[in-house]
Amino acid sequence: MTDRPDAAPQGPALQFETDRGSSRPLWIAIALVGALVAWMGSGFLFPGAEPKNEAVAKEPLPPSVRVRPSQAEPVTLSYRAEGQALPDRDTEVIAETAGTVIEVPFSKGDRVDPGDILARLDSTRAEAALAQAKEQRTNARREFDNAAQLFERGVATNDRLSDARAALAVAEADVASAEEAIGNLVVEAPFAGRIEALPASEGEYVQAGATISRIVDNDPLTVAIQVPQQALSRIREGQSAEVSFITGQTREGRVSFVGAAAAAETRTFLTEIEVANPGGEVPAGISAQVTIPTGEAKAHRVVPSIISLDEAGQIGLKTVEDGRVVFHPVQIVKTEIDSVWVTGLDDEATLITLGQGFVRDGEDVRAEREESTGQGSAATAALPLDLAEDTQ
Repeated sequence: MTDRPDAAPQGPALQFETDRGSSRPLWIAIALVGALVAWMGSGFLFPGAEPKNEAVAKEPLPPSVRVRPSQAEPVTLSYRAEGQALPDRDTEVIAETAGTVIEVPFSKGDRVDPGDILARLDSTRAEAALAQAKEQRTNARREFDNAAQLFERGVATNDRLSDARAALAVAEADVASAEEAIGNLVVEAPFAGRIEALPASEGEYVQAGATISRIVDNDPLTVAIQVPQQALSRIREGQSAEVSFITGQTREGRVSFVGAAAAAETRTFLTEIEVANPGGEVPAGISAQVTIPTGEAKAHRVVPSIISLDEAGQIGLKTVEDGRVVFHPVQIVKTEIDSVWVTGLDDEATLITLGQGFVRDGEDVRAEREESTGQGSAATAALPLDLAEDTQ
């Protein structure tokens, strides 16, 4: 092709050259993305073990409890009950016949012996009645004698003799009754005792059956208690007993009676203890505590605060055996001011003394020996062991 003569002259053609370093960032990015994908894929294709330095979850430790060893000791068993002191005899002496009181030799509070005269009644009417009865008896005897003679002669019939005999018997009975009425005009003490009441007074007219005096015999005293059915086998007649009266006096006694039938309302058995009371020093009617020794047993002495209840409501103690809680039902056999004696444990036992309310039968625990009583133990006695340790 021939260039036109009038065409403008052309300069040299433009050329673009690529910089050798300009493509590096792209390749670096592609390489990084590929490495990341390969690393992420390796976790799915080749799962490895957990890093050794990762923290391993710890299992919770068993709860802590405070324990102490306990050794059973011989202890005297006894049954205790509250009762009431009753007099040996408490009697109201009544008038057997009506009459006017003419003499009252004693006063209320005096002591009397058997046969002492408590009151004397007017005998005027009684003596007149006796005289009349004797006269009627005389007439009846005369009639009977006449009828007997006539019957022997064959004049009187057997019926007449029988009627006369019956009339005589009635007259003799009337005389005996009148004589008894005379004797009843003198009211005597039936036994030795103390006059607790004397409602009769001189000049008063009393009817038959009216109370003349009340006499109480306090020697011996009888202390009545009620024994529950579960303790009845431990009580028997003849056992010795110690009786402490509310007045502060103490007496030795003897079980004189054990009931054979339980009260329907309480299912308890009446038991009586006879206590000598010379001179009536201890009054009747006061409260008393009876202690009856019933034998010996081996028991553990514990404070009441460590006694627990199981799900059935039975009392017992929790021990630790081979690192595990064991609940033992127990029976309280003796009580003291600050402790109780219980049976139901082995001769040697490891008792839980702190924390027993937070663990159950069969649960694994960490047992820590109880330390000697000190300033810290008093402050933590009411806290669970884990909380108590945090306070120290």
